[in-house]
Amino acid sequence: MYKAGGIIGLIAGIFGFFAAIFTLFAGGLGAAFGAKGADSVVGLGWGGIFFSFLTIIFAAVVFSKPKGAGIGLIICAVLGAILGGTAVAICMVLDAIGGLLAVLDS
Repeated sequence: MYKAGGIIGLIAGIFGFFAAIFTLFAGGLGAAFGAKGADSVVGLGWGGIFFSFLTIIFAAVVFSKPKGAGIGLIICAVLGAILGGTAVAICMVLDAIGGLLAVLDS
């Protein structure tokens, strides 16, 4: 089951990366038009990129160390949902499922 958790985590990381790019685009567009709070949206986009890359790394490590990397996936899911914006948070739900599969199987 940890293999399924690693694959799900990898898919979640890739989707989270694209969601973070979308968040960066939206924040940049808002900043270009002078919207209030656009800088915080850009910050959320960078947070989403960071935690999406961490998710991809932990998902790759799940195949050699399922329990530790599964815990890392769960932590990335929580922090990515908080610091990544709404679009990234949706993808991090899938990340949490992959992390739980990796932890519960090992």
